[in-house]
Amino acid sequence: MKLCHNVFSDVSSGLKSVFHPLESISMKKEIITHSSFLVAYFIFISLFRGWFEVIYLQLWIGGILGTLLLDVDHFIYVYFLRPHEVTSQRASRSLSKRELRKTLEILYITRAERTKLIFHTAYFQIIFLLFTFLIVTSSASLLGRGLVLAASLHLFIDQVVDFLETGSIQSWFKELPITLDKKQTVWYLVALGLTLLIFGFFL
Repeated sequence: MKLCHNVFSDVSSGLKSVFHPLESISMKKEIITHSSFLVAYFIFISLFRGWFEVIYLQLWIGGILGTLLLDVDHFIYVYFLRPHEVTSQRASRSLSKRELRKTLEILYITRAERTKLIFHTAYFQIIFLLFTFLIVTSSASLLGRGLVLAASLHLFIDQVVDFLETGSIQSWFKELPITLDKKQTVWYLVALGLTLLIFGFFL
C-alpha cells in the first residue's frame, strides 16, 4: 500500500510539474498553452516518423483546425443550447458588436458555468478517442489525422487545466454514472496522455 501511495504521489507531482504553467491561466496563456503542446506533440510525431517534406504540412494544418474546432462548443452553447443565460447574452451582444476579443474573454472567464457542453464531456471524449484510433490507423488523409489528434489533445489539455484549477474533472462525467476521486483522476489523465502518445506511433 505504501508503495502504491508513493507511486501515486510521484505521478501526481510529475503531472503538476509538467502542467504547472497552466495554473491560473488567462485566455491568452491558454491559447499559448494549447499551441505549445500541439507543436511539441506534432514535432514528436514528425521526428519519430521522419516527416520533414512539405507534403506533411497537411498534418500541421489539420492540427490547427482540430485545436480550434472544439471551441465551437462554447458558441453552440451560447446561441443554441442556453441563449437565455446572462453569460450567453453578454457574449452574443459583444460578438454582435464585433468585439471578438471581449467575447472570447467572457467565454473563457465563465467557462466553468457551462456544464451542458457537447464536446467537453467524458462521454464525447471516449467516443472521439475511438474515432481518432480508426482515423489514424486506416485513413490516408494527413489532414484528417492531424485534425482528430489535435482535437483529442485539446480535450486532454482542458481536462488537465480543470484538474489543476479545481482538483477535479467530475463536471466532464455528468452524463455518465462515474465518480472519480483525486487518485483515480490522476491515473485517468496519465492513461489519456499515454494513449495520445501511442496514437502518434500509429500515424
